[in-house]
Amino acid sequence: MPQSELLAATTQQLAALPAWVRQRNQSATYPRAFMEAAMESGASREQLLQAADITPDQIDDPAGRLSLQETWKLGAAALSLTGNGSLGFASGDRMPLTAHGNLGYALMCAGTPREAIAILERFWHLRGRGAQLMVSESEDRLFMELVLELSAPDALRDMLMSSMLTSMYRGIEFLIPQLPEQRQIWLYGQEPAGFDRWRRRLPTVRFGMPQAGISLAGDISLLDQPLPTANPEALTLALAQCERESALVDDADDTLRRARAALTLGADGYPSPEALADSLHLTPRTLRRRLQEQGYSYQQLLEAARRRDSCQMLADPDLEIRRIGEALGYGDPANFTRAFKGWAGLSPREWRKRQTGD
Repeated sequence: MPQSELLAATTQQLAALPAWVRQRNQSATYPRAFMEAAMESGASREQLLQAADITPDQIDDPAGRLSLQETWKLGAAALSLTGNGSLGFASGDRMPLTAHGNLGYALMCAGTPREAIAILERFWHLRGRGAQLMVSESEDRLFMELVLELSAPDALRDMLMSSMLTSMYRGIEFLIPQLPEQRQIWLYGQEPAGFDRWRRRLPTVRFGMPQAGISLAGDISLLDQPLPTANPEALTLALAQCERESALVDDADDTLRRARAALTLGADGYPSPEALADSLHLTPRTLRRRLQEQGYSYQQLLEAARRRDSCQMLADPDLEIRRIGEALGYGDPANFTRAFKGWAGLSPREWRKRQTGD
C-alpha cells in the first residue's frame, strides 16, 4: 500500500472497531516515541499531531493519556510523512524499562527473569493494549509472541511490532546481561529500507516470518538466575500500583483473546466454529459478530493457529512433514506446503533446514 494511502486506510479501519479503541487510557509515552522518531526523519511535529488529531498538550503531558486510535493514527502519520519503514526500531529503541511506568519498575524489581516475564504476561494489558503477548517455553527455547488483537494495514502492523519487540528486547538485555546464545527477533514483513542502521544494534532480525516475537534458544536456565536489581519490598509496592492501574483500565471485549487461547490442536484437529463458540459459552453467531467487530474471522484465527503450531512441530526433527500437515488438517501434503510457503516464504523442509542448520 502506498504510504500516502496508509493514514486514510488506518483511519477507516479504526472507525469500524469497538468503542474501547477510542478510550483515553493509554500512556502518551508510545505515541511520543513515534513522533520523536518521525521528527528525526524530517517530519513536522505540527503535521504529525494534526494528522492524528492530537493536541500538543496531550502529547507533552508526562502523565497524559491517549486512546489506541490516536496512537495508531500517529504511527500511520509518521510512516506516511517520512516513508521510513524502520521507524518502529527507532521508536522502540527509545523505550527502556523505565519508560513503562510501574510495570517497568516491577520488572526491574523481580527476583528472576522468569518472574519478570510472568509479571509482564500478567500486566501486559497496561502497556500493550491492542496486542496480545503469548509466552511458550520448551527445554531449550523461550518464545515471546506478539499478536495484534485488531486488524491493521500491514505497514502499520510491522511498525507496531518492530517497536514493541525492540523495546522488549532492550528490557531483556537489561534484565539478563548474559543472554542465551541464540537471540532473534521475528517479524512478519520484509526488511524495510534503512534497516542497516539497526542491524548492528540488535540481535538477528528475521523478516518474512510466520510469527512475530522474540526467540531465545540455548541455556534457558539463565532465566532462573537472581536479578541484580531484585528488591522484594519495592516489587510489592510496584505490583500494588499495577493492580490499581489495572482496575482503572476499562475492560475490552476479550473474545478474541479467549478464542485464540481455545483454538488449540487436539487429537481430532482444531475445534470447529461451533465447538469453539460452545467452549466460550457463546452462540456461533455471537462469536462471529464479536470477531468481526475486531477485524477478524474464525478462518483467520485458524490460519494463525496453524502457523504457530507448524513452526513448533517442524522444530522436532523426528516428526515427518507429511504427518505434521495431516495433524494440522491438510489431507494433501502439497496443500500444507503451499500454505506454509505463503506464511514463511519457504517450504516446510527449507524452514526446518534453516532452523536446525542441517
